[in-house]
Amino acid sequence: MTPETYEITLEKFVYGGETMGRLPDGRAVFVLYGLPGERVRIRLTFQKRSFARGKILEILEASPERIEPKCKHFFRTDSPLPEGEGLEVRKDEEITACRGCHYQHIPYETQLRAKEEILRDQLSRIGKIENPPVKEIVPSPENWHYRNQMEFQLGEDGKVKIPLLEGEGGMKYGGKITECHLPASVLNNFWQQLDFGSNELVEYISLRHDLADNLMLVIHSNNPETPEMTLKSDLSVVHVTDEESIVMGGDDHTIIMLHERPLRVSASVFSHPNTAVAEKMITHLLETLPLTPDTTLLELHSGIGLFSAFLAPKVGRLVCVEESSPACDDFSTNLDEFENVELYQAAAEAVLPSINFTPNIILIDPPVSGLDRQTLDEILRLSPATLTYISRDPSTLARDAARLIAGGYHLNSVAPFDVAPQTAQIDSIAMFSKV
Repeated sequence: MTPETYEITLEKFVYGGETMGRLPDGRAVFVLYGLPGERVRIRLTFQKRSFARGKILEILEASPERIEPKCKHFFRTDSPLPEGEGLEVRKDEEITACRGCHYQHIPYETQLRAKEEILRDQLSRIGKIENPPVKEIVPSPENWHYRNQMEFQLGEDGKVKIPLLEGEGGMKYGGKITECHLPASVLNNFWQQLDFGSNELVEYISLRHDLADNLMLVIHSNNPETPEMTLKSDLSVVHVTDEESIVMGGDDHTIIMLHERPLRVSASVFSHPNTAVAEKMITHLLETLPLTPDTTLLELHSGIGLFSAFLAPKVGRLVCVEESSPACDDFSTNLDEFENVELYQAAAEAVLPSINFTPNIILIDPPVSGLDRQTLDEILRLSPATLTYISRDPSTLARDAARLIAGGYHLNSVAPFDVAPQTAQIDSIAMFSKV
């Protein structure tokens, strides 16, 4: 059966890097790599009664804002179709659609405007919030080579195959890449040299660099057998399986610097990928939260203490909750100097029912999936005067904001931050107050 093709006009950006248009029958159709106002010819790759998805085959009328992408692996109309969308993938080692980036075809200022619009749309449509108070997005000082870490899949031949980014669910979409413009230069000069030979042990790898541009290679695997490697003397290499870390060479952690404060990050622990924007988020919290020496602040999903380290000197009591054991070890090292800090190693939903005090502020930094119902109900039970929600997904933020508003909170502001230029990721900090 021949896939259906249509000529449509694209109308607006939507979350996930797509642009929406309408089919002749009125159904919404979503395509990647388009721009509002463009006339395009598409082929449907997926459809239901209420909506469809398609691939751009030809740009009939291009937007005046469309620009030439920097990377040769970014979408062109002859790029192979993504796996799992109904059509075969063309095996082509020369032109491979990476799908790591979504917005290389539009200027950076347009990317920022699109993310603001999408955040407002998600809060309005999913959260049912009228005129959501979205502030102007805070740009990244660098919109290329800004990442201090990068993850890559490996091919069966042991060579780097394709980059992995947050929210992409594995990104098993293409063949080998020969360039990537998101990692910092020190990482970019290194990853192309990697060759693991015949690969049966390694699931994926991650590369990191620290404040002195020292490199760390983290090998992620479900297999406890450590792969054999020839190691450079100045390279840290750690084999991670189920949060158990085996140091093969060098150190088991890196040191990042935020606002001139060093913070330890172990190999198996999440670290903020854009240091410059992380500093801007910290500054926003310090300037916006009502922090006093009498404040009791409860922080959920504290991680290594990236925010805690800067909040601790401003409050009387800081109670933090983190489930990951390696992250808690880093937290304890990073905040060792503070006597007003308490750390619980447990899941938030396990700790919250036993909290028997009323915090003035609750700060939550949940995973992309947002808050589970039990955690949210416990937050409403504690009823802090101020609630701050750090989000990496506007759809789950909108869902949780609706629940918080129904529970007696007012959304004062949402400040978006462009942590991941060229991609569809939208980070934000939402401020709520008790009505």
